Amino acid sequence: MVSYLTRIFGLGGLDLAEDVVQDTLCRALETWPVHGPPDNPSAWLMRVARNRAIDLLRRDEQFRYFAPELVYLLRLREDQPGETPAFEKEIQDDQLRMMFSCCHPELSIEAQVTLILRTLCGFSVSEIAHALLASEDSIEKRLGRARKLFRLSGTFVELTNASDIPRRLEAVYQAIYLLFNEGYHASRSEQTVREDLCFEAIRLALLLSEHPEGEKPKTHALLALLCFHAARLPGRVDDDGGLIQLEIQDRSKWDRDLMGRGFYFLEKASMGNELSEYHLEAGIASLHCSAPTYEKTEWAKILELYDILYRLKPSPIVALSRAIALGKALGPEEGLAELRKIPDAAKLKEYPFYPAAQGEFHFFAGRPAEAAKHFENAMKLARSRSETNFFERKLKACQPGAAQIDDR
Repeated sequence: MVSYLTRIFGLGGLDLAEDVVQDTLCRALETWPVHGPPDNPSAWLMRVARNRAIDLLRRDEQFRYFAPELVYLLRLREDQPGETPAFEKEIQDDQLRMMFSCCHPELSIEAQVTLILRTLCGFSVSEIAHALLASEDSIEKRLGRARKLFRLSGTFVELTNASDIPRRLEAVYQAIYLLFNEGYHASRSEQTVREDLCFEAIRLALLLSEHPEGEKPKTHALLALLCFHAARLPGRVDDDGGLIQLEIQDRSKWDRDLMGRGFYFLEKASMGNELSEYHLEAGIASLHCSAPTYEKTEWAKILELYDILYRLKPSPIVALSRAIALGKALGPEEGLAELRKIPDAAKLKEYPFYPAAQGEFHFFAGRPAEAAKHFENAMKLARSRSETNFFERKLKACQPGAAQIDDR
């Protein structure tokens, strides 16, 4: 709804569009419990938001400067058969257009991604900070600069200059990737995974791949990566909502159709000269999906791909993942040594899976007491109840008398 309304108001009216959406959702909370939800909730929300927007446009002449589609909006005010599909299509188009419009050339890619995640994906400031390994204060400052820029310009930055497309695509790729990642590792305390976010990210990536400017090997590589990860979702959570570690997941629950789509898009991604981080991550994910059992995982090949990925795009998260793969391939002592070498490890100080990796390697090196210290630290940093429970099981396995570590 924010995407659609911002297209009407213009980016200069971004705050107003968000207010309209909030008013609409409040009205739904007031009326639906009393009268029951409508037959088509999404159409109801769009209709109420649209009418509220029209009222504001009629009262405030200044917004006519930001409403090139006002006449079109007014014509759609009356309910007509077939209205909902038209709006659904418009929302899809608007979301993609808004993602590119958020990529103002005067903003850094980091600010572009932040604005997309906040405005179009509904992330909280805290969730964005977790996703980007940044402080909440820095995220607030990025959003403030972006909003000020759009308030001053009050215009969209449309895809009219081909030379601008690559930079805008990069921010859109990152936003879709992080949207999926938030679903896969939900940071809200009441949820383990959010499949809705995962499949929304896939939908947006598919929409991008169908756009003339987005049908590129890198887009297909991103799609392959998302499909491979989504295929493993059915085996990732137990009946109580707890995380199940890869080692003991029931691979018969993995979605074979999505895995097939992943290999299809990975093949399409190979039709070009470009090698991106998404190609490499998709290659790593494909090796996990193709392994018939955990024991038959080709860790040497995975490590080789992480080596290339780190040279291409070094980051603390990639370094951490590479160290874990190295430890799986060569042994826990080698893994620990590699963890200690991570540059910018300070950026991982709030990331719970960093001490968890240390704990895992210490445990399998025969030092459960040392492992327990790291799992305790991971518990303190856990971002959700399921993560806390996950690390707590690891901690209990370190106690005297415990047979082995709980690999869930």
